[in-house]
Amino acid sequence: MEATGLESLPASELHDRAVRYAVRHGDLGFLWNLLKVIPAAEAASGNEEETTADLSRVSALLSDAIAAGEGELGEALRPVYLSYLREHPDA
Repeated sequence: MEATGLESLPASELHDRAVRYAVRHGDLGFLWNLLKVIPAAEAASGNEEETTADLSRVSALLSDAIAAGEGELGEALRPVYLSYLREHPDA
């Protein structure tokens, strides 16, 4: 899908495409970056209690990364997914 069409997709679809592409291509850099930005996205989406928990538990971050395309968190992470998918137009 060309980059201009990505803007119209819901955050959950952006998440699924970006994570699926990263896993398929072994792009640990993207997945690691996603884990690093989730706490800030949690805070931006109003889940400050979750931010504290995420910072102290790596397992929570891994779980969040799998479901990070839903709701307010997915919307907060939209720019991350859009940027990644623009870099990889075949995703």
